[in-house]
Amino acid sequence: MCTPLQPIAPSIDDPIALLLACHDKVRRFSTLAVRLRDHLDVHAPDEQAQEAARSVLRYFNVAAPLHYDDEEQDLFPALRSLGLPVLNQAMDQLDAEHAELASLWRSLQDWLEDTAQGVAHAPPQEVEAFARRYAAHAQREEDEVYPHAGQLSPAQIDHLCAAMVARRTAA
Repeated sequence: MCTPLQPIAPSIDDPIALLLACHDKVRRFSTLAVRLRDHLDVHAPDEQAQEAARSVLRYFNVAAPLHYDDEEQDLFPALRSLGLPVLNQAMDQLDAEHAELASLWRSLQDWLEDTAQGVAHAPPQEVEAFARRYAAHAQREEDEVYPHAGQLSPAQIDHLCAAMVARRTAA
């Protein structure tokens, strides 16, 4: 039997597993931004730093917006159909946090783009807050929202899966 070198990606027929995998990447890449900042305290933007910056940029410029869309356009509306006031309030707050997180992300972009090009640039003060807030946001979604997905109908899950696939295969 062959053991894969990389974890196997969740099946698209399990959209919550896919969203959880995205959260793992959010944690990994936001933590990488902090590690990059610490690395650059000691080193110039060497090849290792440039690659780390490119990785963080790629994830938060490409995958993170898709994840937000998965939640805001499909998962949250489906969950609102359950009519649970506490859940709806949590999703309202999490929607607002998405805008705040996007603002934090924008504060890091110039620094990361410069670093990716090998240009020394002082890191923004928001690096630590960026990593901390993203991790807390992901945890809150996992604790307060995702468990309710088990109450969605098979048709709602199918719709969520189809929307996620379409979003990722759009030209």
